[in-house]
Amino acid sequence: MRIDIISCVPQLLESPLSHSILKRAQQFGLVEVVVHDLRDHTSYNHRQVDDYPFGGGAGMVLMVEPIANCIRSLQKERKYDEVIYLSPDGETFTQGMANRFSLLQNIILLAGHYKGIDQRVRDMFITKEISIGDYVLSGGELPALVLTDAIARIVPGVISDETSALFDSFQDDLLDAPVYTRPAEWEGNAVPPVLLSGHFKNIETWREEQSILKTQQRRPDLWQKYKGE
Repeated sequence: MRIDIISCVPQLLESPLSHSILKRAQQFGLVEVVVHDLRDHTSYNHRQVDDYPFGGGAGMVLMVEPIANCIRSLQKERKYDEVIYLSPDGETFTQGMANRFSLLQNIILLAGHYKGIDQRVRDMFITKEISIGDYVLSGGELPALVLTDAIARIVPGVISDETSALFDSFQDDLLDAPVYTRPAEWEGNAVPPVLLSGHFKNIETWREEQSILKTQQRRPDLWQKYKGE
């Protein structure tokens, strides 16, 4: 799949895309991530991409023309399944969304900045608006990276142990069970004996019970969703 990220500060994206799982996904040719500098698509002097809002008010607004120019240039090259704007007033991002997006071929992620983007961009080009939480960041670059990582890691072949991603927290609306590794005992704290038993059915049952208990205690909202209420 291909993910195009549009940003007026593309330098913020460089390091995360060059390490760990996102680096591996691109090296294996499983996910292509292309970052576009919005300033390369403006006709204004001094590579300007923002201006004061009509009607007054604090903050600057990303202008419609540079964004439109960039999106249209990409759409001439290929068909995009989604054009996503990262916005605090968008739909909250979930694991289910990541699963669905990982099945798509081409996605554009638009990272807003400053006060936001001209409403006409949202009306004319955006197919989905997504938020990563109820708080405000300086720009949409970090949310764009969150989506990219969450989507890329579940593309088949990206993670060497593909079953690992299938049992991550939120895949079935439950939090993951506690995990342990060596040593089996440390400063008087021992690993639960069932995990050392080699009895895989009992281990699976224990993990399911712990997952349910953890979700009930920490995320009652997820527990209600799991039960279908």
